[in-house]
Amino acid sequence: MSHVTCSVVDGIAHVRLDRPDKLNALTLQILDDLVSTAQMLRKDRTLRAVVVSGEGDAFCAGLDFAHVMKQPVKVVTHFVPRPWRGTNTFQEACWAWRRVPVPVIAAVHGHCLGGGLQIALAADFRIATPESQWSVLEGKWGIIPDMSGIRSLAELVGIDTAKRLTMTAEVLTGKEALDLGLVTELAADPVSAAFELAERLRLRSPDQLAATKRLFNDTWTASPRRTFARERAEQLVLLFAHNTKVAREAAFAKAVPDFARRGR
Repeated sequence: MSHVTCSVVDGIAHVRLDRPDKLNALTLQILDDLVSTAQMLRKDRTLRAVVVSGEGDAFCAGLDFAHVMKQPVKVVTHFVPRPWRGTNTFQEACWAWRRVPVPVIAAVHGHCLGGGLQIALAADFRIATPESQWSVLEGKWGIIPDMSGIRSLAELVGIDTAKRLTMTAEVLTGKEALDLGLVTELAADPVSAAFELAERLRLRSPDQLAATKRLFNDTWTASPRRTFARERAEQLVLLFAHNTKVAREAAFAKAVPDFARRGR
């Protein structure tokens, strides 16, 4: 039985962690399913956005150690990196969402701990309830965040804050996580808010969305020289792309009536 479900309606995918009786705690099978789901969505040319949420009372309470450590051989195999990706299964369960060429929005309520936090941080945007609970919980168990969390934290907060969160395993509210930069925005109903954002993004050129995601993800820590080169390369393709022409014509058609109204 899969504990990851996915449905796609009008170009927007809704991926749900569906193990509510365990607060969506991660098993090895869930990690595998997250990877395969992201890979499937990556190939969908009609896709425009992805919303990731958790069923029940939590987004994700982290790794289910009791369940996972009963399978030591599988843990070892899941820990081995794939040379063509540079990630093992634990890391790819999060980082695979960076590889999906459309915006990914994590809708977070309840617990967002450990591996769950790392899944959320791998999304492009995070919308959370004010009272949701966020923690780099691995420090409580004497380990480090190794599901791509180090890189994600480095992109979002300063090195001192990243070290503090990792070393102390302190629990933050959604409001506190917003203040630190881990959360994009707060909402009483983060799933509805995530779909509202997804709908706005769906109306933009998919080529532009994919280029923006690639450009920021690939150059965020790069040198100015490399960043400028990537800007030029991405823009040259976009200038002559069919979807850019469609977006330009739509924007022009809207701008003319707006200008005429202002001129009256």
